[in-house]
Amino acid sequence: MSFTAQSRTVADSYQALIDKGAIDADPAQRALAVRLDALLEEIRERHLSRKSSSLGWIFGRKRQKAPRGVYIHGAVGRGKSMLMDLFFSLAPGDGKRRVHFNDFMLDVHERIHAHRAAYGRGETKEADPIRPVGLALARETKLLCFDEFSVTDIADAMVLGRLFSVLLNEQVTVVATSNVEPEDLYRDGLNRQLFLPFIDMLEAHLDLFELDARTDFRLEKTQRHQAYLSPLNEKNAETMEAIWRDTTNGMTSETRTIALRGRKLEVARAAKGDAGQAAWFCFGELCQKARSAEDYLAIARQFDTVFIEGVPMMDLSMRNQAKRFILLIDTLYDAGARTVISAAANPHALYHASTGHEVFEFQRTASRLIEMQSHEYAERQADRRSAGQAL
Repeated sequence: MSFTAQSRTVADSYQALIDKGAIDADPAQRALAVRLDALLEEIRERHLSRKSSSLGWIFGRKRQKAPRGVYIHGAVGRGKSMLMDLFFSLAPGDGKRRVHFNDFMLDVHERIHAHRAAYGRGETKEADPIRPVGLALARETKLLCFDEFSVTDIADAMVLGRLFSVLLNEQVTVVATSNVEPEDLYRDGLNRQLFLPFIDMLEAHLDLFELDARTDFRLEKTQRHQAYLSPLNEKNAETMEAIWRDTTNGMTSETRTIALRGRKLEVARAAKGDAGQAAWFCFGELCQKARSAEDYLAIARQFDTVFIEGVPMMDLSMRNQAKRFILLIDTLYDAGARTVISAAANPHALYHASTGHEVFEFQRTASRLIEMQSHEYAERQADRRSAGQAL
């Protein structure tokens, strides 16, 4: 999404999108734009203060309170990420970072691992990695914008409270989008009682804003094309093969193995040409085996187009597979990858359960699967490729 260079406020940028017909006006979205503009003004004043007196900022930064952040929650497809991106594009300075929450946590765990390795080599005397990792992040970034804030992993849950305590103490401002209220984060997670102080911290340091827009705008914009095939039958299997032939356009296909820290990811078919790289996977390889965000990021970075064959209907007995599928689609969506899927049912019918945080998470996944079939999504993917940003 491109933003008007002359825009000085989120509200102006939002109105510009309405004026050119890119979106429809919505009062809830406009109210969020006003709240983000108030934060934007505080950040600009803080930035000017730093520029006018660099030395004074160095000695006084601990005493200057960071602008209060915003935790934006609401149902899928309501425009949360769009408005946060408008805000981020207007925020001044280099010390800002916009990141998908899964990517951020992967970065955090890599830093923790590196610190522990340095401690083992005797290069640091600080055994606990959380504080130095938090301090390093705070030195790099004074504005952190998280997209799709979601806690499903116990390793993340146990780190977040202590990490955010450091970040907030170091005057980092946080803006986040999420499909769930803070009190629903890590719901039904292992040892959740240890995570509850983090929820209290979020609510104490960030304003909560529920974006109750009128509809799922992704669904409204969807123009279906052959990218999601259901049910699993012979006709759709033949259609998927035809899409593969059209995509690879005569390129030679081969099996490939991606090595990841001792693990292997088997690519059933891989093809490379001037238009990019395509890969064909079966659901079992991607989601039945133990996989992490690192595996899915490796796929998104190497392939422009990803075929996923044989996605089944899932229930609570397949909770782990559902969690991996959610993470897989989040990663491919965030990377802008074209995704072709054959599945047992339509996106909203793929997961059936009444308990567990995956019920909330899969609502977003279904909405994204629908959007990934749209003309607008295909155009964004093509723009990335033509700009030389192949993944």
